[in-house]
Amino acid sequence: MTAPRQTQKATYDAIIIGAGIQGSFTAYHLAQRHRDTLLLEQFILPHSRGSSHGQSRIIRSVYPQEHYSRMMPDSFRLWQQLEAEVGARLYRQTGLVVLGPAGDPELEGCRRSLGDCQLLDAAALAQHFPGFRLQAGEVAVLDSTAGVLFADRALRAVQEVFRRHRGTVRDGEKVLSIEPGAVVTITTTGGVYQAPRLIITAGPWTGPLVESLGLRLPLQPLRIDVCYWREKEPKSANMGSVSPCFLTLGLSQAPHGIYGLPALEYPGMVKVCHHHGSPIDPEKRDQATSSADRPDIGILSSFISRYLPGLETQPAVMETCLYTNTPDEDFILDRHPKFSNIIIGAGFSGRQGHLPPQPSTPELRVTVCPTFLLLPAGHGFKLAPVVGKLLCELCLGEEPSHNMAPFAITRFPNVLQAVL
Repeated sequence: MTAPRQTQKATYDAIIIGAGIQGSFTAYHLAQRHRDTLLLEQFILPHSRGSSHGQSRIIRSVYPQEHYSRMMPDSFRLWQQLEAEVGARLYRQTGLVVLGPAGDPELEGCRRSLGDCQLLDAAALAQHFPGFRLQAGEVAVLDSTAGVLFADRALRAVQEVFRRHRGTVRDGEKVLSIEPGAVVTITTTGGVYQAPRLIITAGPWTGPLVESLGLRLPLQPLRIDVCYWREKEPKSANMGSVSPCFLTLGLSQAPHGIYGLPALEYPGMVKVCHHHGSPIDPEKRDQATSSADRPDIGILSSFISRYLPGLETQPAVMETCLYTNTPDEDFILDRHPKFSNIIIGAGFSGRQGHLPPQPSTPELRVTVCPTFLLLPAGHGFKLAPVVGKLLCELCLGEEPSHNMAPFAITRFPNVLQAVL
């Protein structure tokens, strides 16, 4: 059910466009700093049109990239804080194994990010987790801190806390125009709103929104197949709910990486996905596709037959999700080069540095404000509490709590077009 529509007003301290996990956490942090904040969403909530829906995402400490591994302790702490605020469990610790060729540079980066960690050969992995098989010359890194975030539940929880702090949510309002200035004016299908700060967390719709502000960011929306594979022996010890999550690095048959989560969503079905997809216009995500347009299924079937022999080799359930990638697969978290009160965050769906992603708890709407943020969503889900904090800090002119250099817009040349 959609939350009751709140009394409409026109002026706020900050406006956020996009009520996915990144936008919702940004709103959460702003409201906790007592900023009168409006969170806008083009679809009626909850919805499955973007990148933040679904029951589960992986959370992990292990990362090949140091800038992400340094953010994860803060992220775990903020997730625990949210659990305490809503009195609900949002995370289940399962552990995670990273599979790849011995000596692979990214795999070694994962080992370094964990410090003292377990490195498992084929025999040790089979002993610890009988459902997995390694091939010759391959090893596994074990991240015992990792687990599963209950994604839908988490999104509802952060939105609920935002509303408790007097935040305003308006859904079913599509943004029609953004007029920059010292006070930003946003026109939607439901009204006109103003604020001195704007935050746009618009997922795959970020590109067109920022183009209207003279910024052409290299963002690529992708349609991802989210597949569930039936256990040959349901509730078996091999691939049951006690199994760890996993991801692959450096495997030649899966250049974009494969990830999986234990059977927590559909009884007796394990979630295994290829971290890649087909370019798509987000407005056309629900168009039917042929098997020829889904080569990832063959890649996954081959992987399962070699590495997860306890699963059937054809998917039992297939769903879709939208990712948004940058060319270097790192986030964009930065100010607009011309309009400093518009903050942009985007590209949250990169590959192995960036993974996509049961039960339920608490449940979300755009007006005139002085600063803006723009973001799309994907491996960003686990880092959303920190991303939201960083965007909030940028928005308020505070010193960022983490190094922002890897996320600068200036790493991409020629993005600023003739403006307005």
